[in-house]
Amino acid sequence: MSHVEAGKLQDHNSEEYVPHHRQSASAKDQLAVWHANRGDKSFLRAMIPSIRGTPPGEMPTTKNPIKLIRMVSPFAWLMFFSGWLAWTIYDFFCVSLTLDSLAEQFEVKPAKITTAITLTLLFRSLGAVIFGILSDRYGRKWPLVACMLLIMCFELGSGFVNTYQQFLAVRRKANITISLRVWGAASQTALENVPAEARGLLSGMMQQGYAVGYLLAAVINLTIVQYSKPHWRTIYFFGAGFSFLAACVRACLPESRQFLIAREEAKARGLTAKETTRNFLGELGAMFRTNWLRWIWAVCLMTFFNFFSHGSQDLYPTYLKTTKHLSAKLASKATIIANCGAVTGGTIAGYGSQYVGRRFAILLCCFWTAAFLPLWILPTSFGGLAAGGFFVQAGVQGAWGVVPIYLGEVSPPAFRALFAGLSYQLGNMASSGAAQIEADAGAHLKLAGTAIPDYAAITGILLGAVIAWGILCIFFGPEADGAHFEQAKVAFQRGGGQIDPTELFDHDKPAHNHIEKAQPEHAELR
Repeated sequence: MSHVEAGKLQDHNSEEYVPHHRQSASAKDQLAVWHANRGDKSFLRAMIPSIRGTPPGEMPTTKNPIKLIRMVSPFAWLMFFSGWLAWTIYDFFCVSLTLDSLAEQFEVKPAKITTAITLTLLFRSLGAVIFGILSDRYGRKWPLVACMLLIMCFELGSGFVNTYQQFLAVRRKANITISLRVWGAASQTALENVPAEARGLLSGMMQQGYAVGYLLAAVINLTIVQYSKPHWRTIYFFGAGFSFLAACVRACLPESRQFLIAREEAKARGLTAKETTRNFLGELGAMFRTNWLRWIWAVCLMTFFNFFSHGSQDLYPTYLKTTKHLSAKLASKATIIANCGAVTGGTIAGYGSQYVGRRFAILLCCFWTAAFLPLWILPTSFGGLAAGGFFVQAGVQGAWGVVPIYLGEVSPPAFRALFAGLSYQLGNMASSGAAQIEADAGAHLKLAGTAIPDYAAITGILLGAVIAWGILCIFFGPEADGAHFEQAKVAFQRGGGQIDPTELFDHDKPAHNHIEKAQPEHAELR
């Protein structure tokens, strides 16, 4: 039974529903609901991440992962799988894994190939705007299908280029489209149909599609690529096939229930497409106007996360081969082991965030990563380096495992695809030079007495600085653990851009009545 049917939440999807509290553009009003589930805590107390526990009036949630998995309906699993599969497509990692082969093919230095990685991250923001808006206006399904088909075309193009200039041009165009599946419709398709109690666990599983994609790419690079006639081009051809598969799976499934209901209501009210688009544009402006503080924070947060992952992954195979003198085969094996750690850490951290809180779980992963950095830097043997990769990526992707549900809960609920996708990609833009920074630093920081770049020290310094920045972002971040964002209006319904975040919790819980909002003019409405 849904929470609306059970009488716990008001029907936010109804056009007749009027929010109790309209957001304004003032920083004070935005901070009043910054921690949407803090109840009667002071703002300063709520700002300190702590173990969530069970809020007053809320029934304890089972901690048995098997029971959580059984809560998810077959339909929700299919929707989850389609979003997860879209996120698994490994196009981005192809450049990292084939960096040396590309440099040899195009007769340029490896540092110039990292320019393609930088362009990849820079141009994703444009795609995030385009496809994020399309996903929030028209639904998750067809924008995601179209994006995956475009990725397929550009991956094929990457496999057929013959010059460095052609390669850069194709990568630039490819990554305008890739950003949709990164956080946009993919993450929301995966999680918005899942019961709130199981979202932490499935958030970790969904995010690790990223690591599974890296794992697939590394396995293909280690096996098929080494023995196929097209050599490095083969990995891009396989990527095109996976993209086509993801498009077919999503095309065979229906639209998210939230959008189907909203369309039925719009049809019943006799609203034309032009009128719904006008509503959407009005609510889009309201959302930006009343959430500008949240946008600034989200970009800072995602700058941390993108430096966190790209700083530890993009040059990892090159680091192993150049600084640690591992063979290409051993470097690929170490990459596979590291991504096994990523899958493990992300799933466990996502699951744990349901009980200890989203921000607290991310902080634990940051400290875990910092503790294992020496094991990442110091060993010289394959076993030691593989262990370092496993534990560091367990921390990095453990933190990432919380992000899909965390961003989904703290986003303006009607604009989750745009907010999550664009903030992610603006963070990508800010961190786009991660691989370039490491490659350029390698020209100046050498192993003692040699001309070999000391990528161990370079990545260690970068990750240490990034972790410090991330701790600050999490400490000052908003919180809305357990929000029922699936009950909110969609973006083309009136009022969708200004919904009060505290109203996405059960209204019979006094813990969610903020003192700052208990003003006389709102008392009668409550």
